This record gives sequence, structure tokens and C-alpha cells, in this order.
Amino acid sequence: MNILAIDTAANLCAACVYDRAAGEVKSRVVLDIGKGHAEHVMDVVERALNESGLTYRQIKAVAVNSGPGSFTGVRVGISAARGIGLAHNRQTCGVNALDALAFEALEKYPGRSVLVATGNRDESLACLGVDGTSEFPFVNYELLSADEAREKLGRDTILVGDGGCRIARALGRDCDFDSATADITSFARLAAKAQGTIPAVPLYLREPDAKPQSDFALAIKGI
Repeated sequence: MNILAIDTAANLCAACVYDRAAGEVKSRVVLDIGKGHAEHVMDVVERALNESGLTYRQIKAVAVNSGPGSFTGVRVGISAARGIGLAHNRQTCGVNALDALAFEALEKYPGRSVLVATGNRDESLACLGVDGTSEFPFVNYELLSADEAREKLGRDTILVGDGGCRIARALGRDCDFDSATADITSFARLAAKAQGTIPAVPLYLREPDAKPQSDFALAIKGI
């Protein structure tokens, strides 16, 4: 079973093709672009398919990074995944960035507790805490302040993510796993574990930056 994975939720615009039966990554294309994901995502997908030697017909499922991340970026990736799934009658599966980062950290540090924290713009961090015996899918997602996140740290807890590195600096220690997002292949591998059971819907843990205007609103006059 070949899985196409897409990630546009952060700075990267990435896609890969993963063969679940063989446990093999057939292609991986990653652009570090920051912005402009909508203009690049389908080209990146096409490049991943070309490198794998496969066509859309040979893809059996589409996985996507469902956030948290840029509101626009998350929507771009999910729209692309759903569009491909709809056009080719394929399953779509959402894998969130916190799960993917925790999965990578548990592989690198087996048996250790992990705290994933992402977000560097304000005081709130999107967090996921898992112990060394946890298995995907994880569920303990929280929006915490840096102080609240620090209270959850055990002596041997692995700190992961850009928010985790912020916490580590405040504690005068090194960040164990410095990454704002997981590798695109991790999203594909987790989608393979989920076997299409997780819908491709956004994971939003904070309010959007855009707010409705109130000071300049005009009253609606009757006809």
C-alpha cells in the first residue's frame, strides 16, 4: 500500500511516498520556503510521485500534517490532501505535528518521557506529554504557558520542538530534539499505523490571529 504524505503546516513544503507493506520510503521532496505553500504544494507532490515512479492511481491513501501550525499552511495542506483524495477516490488521514514529533523522539530515546512544545510567538505553547510506554495515537494535547509546561517536566523528560527549546534555554539546559516539525516521512509512517482511521481535520489549539472588526462595523439599515 503506497501512502502519499503532505506537510505545509510550518516553514516546510514537503511530500513523500511511503510503501507500508515494504516499510520503505520511495521518495521525499522538501522545500524550506516559509511562505507561499499554496503555490508550491502541487509541484512538490508531483515531484515526489515522479521520484517514486508511481502515479496517483497507485497511491492508496493520502496523509497530511493537520497542525498545529500556520492557520493558512494547515488549510493549504488539508485542502490539497482532500482534493487529491476526492479526485482519485482515496482515503485521507490527518496526522498532527505533535504526534509526529513525539513519535520521532520516542524512537530516538526509547523508554523516556517526552514533552513536545511548539510555538514561539507568544507565551502560549501547544504541548503534548507522553511517557516511554505511550503508543500512537496520542491524545493529551494542551495549550500551556511556559511556566505551566515546566511544571510537567520530570528529571529525565526529553524536550522536543521549538517551544521545548525555549523552555530548555530558560532552564539553562540543552534542547534534546530541536525541530519545529517532524520529518515528512514520519507523517506517512504514522498514517500507515492509523490505517485511515483519523480524519484529515485541522488541530487548532489557539485562537486565530485574525479578529472580526468591531470599531468600524456599520449598522445594518432596514429597507
